[in-house]
Amino acid sequence: MRLFAIADPHGNYSEIEELMDIAGEIDVVLIAGDITNFGPDEKAVDLMNKFNQTILAVPGNCDNESILKTIEESKAVNLHKSSISIKGIRFIGMGGSNPTPFCTPFEIQECDYEENINRMLNEVNTNEILVALTHTPPHGILDEVGGMHVGCKALNVLLDKADIIVCGHIHEARGIRRSGKTIIVNPGMAALGFAAVIDIDDKDKEHNINVELIKTGREVN
Repeated sequence: MRLFAIADPHGNYSEIEELMDIAGEIDVVLIAGDITNFGPDEKAVDLMNKFNQTILAVPGNCDNESILKTIEESKAVNLHKSSISIKGIRFIGMGGSNPTPFCTPFEIQECDYEENINRMLNEVNTNEILVALTHTPPHGILDEVGGMHVGCKALNVLLDKADIIVCGHIHEARGIRRSGKTIIVNPGMAALGFAAVIDIDDKDKEHNINVELIKTGREVN
């Protein structure tokens, strides 16, 4: 299965078609939040309509909480606090972010993250590949801002349990890291022409996973 992962378009979808051309044939689109830039919610529909594939999406802290209804009424699957199994791969999702100093629209307490992540982990079968789609990264991984780690501590329970965590939120932290068996991917800002392609060999007992960061030819200062 080939996944196309984006994060943080912030209402700017001008690079999406070129990124899709670079990615090639894909099966599932993952959208890791900040779909809009503080609204309007209906702007998200413009993004969803760019894809013909299965779309799994979570909101970000710069989305209004009301965007959940818009996602549910679109062609996408709202994965926030939810899980779905597709061809032996279990996807779980948690949008928003842990509290920030900026009082953004969609912030969630760590205890809410913990409760929902543990509930969804209980739904995972032992033979399933697990992909977690979150907006915020786990604490200590791809989460550094000004020398401080600002990720969500409750998400660390996923480390060495999930096969992949796709996140965003920290624009400066585009990259790929590994913690135990878990590969953590921040595709970078889609608004700046960044994305990631994830290939999962679900027919191989070793579940070989390959992650590639891709970008358009846009000049980024």
